[in-house]
This record gives sequence, C-alpha cells and structure tokens, in this order.
Amino acid sequence: MIRVEARNGEPLEKTIRRFKKRCEKEGLVKDIKKNLFYEKPSETKRREGKRIVKRREAERAEAIRARA
Repeated sequence: MIRVEARNGEPLEKTIRRFKKRCEKEGLVKDIKKNLFYEKPSETKRREGKRIVKRREAERAEAIRARA
C-alpha cells in the first residue's frame, strides 16, 4: 500500500504530486491500465513474443554498431 504523509506547511498539491510519483514508481498505474480489459492468453503470448523479438533486434543492432 502506498502511503504519503503531508509534511509541515506542505501544500496539498505537492503532496498529491508525491503520491502520483510513488504510484508511477511502483507501477500501479501501468498495472491498472493493463488489467482494465481482459486479454486472452494467446494475445498475451503474442505481445510478449513481439517484445522479445524487438529487444533482440535492438541488441543485434547495438552489437553491429559496437563492432563498426
């Protein structure tokens, strides 16, 4: 559970901003958006596969740049 306590004399806007940053850092917003709609297991596997291929291509491109 994310908890933010207001400091002495701190405006409410600043406290809310710190709370939002903590939520982002914890990945809470990303997790909520990800679970907003049901995703079939096949779609999850397809998305993960695309992510892996993209990462491998980036690593390969980096390796080529490093050799040159």
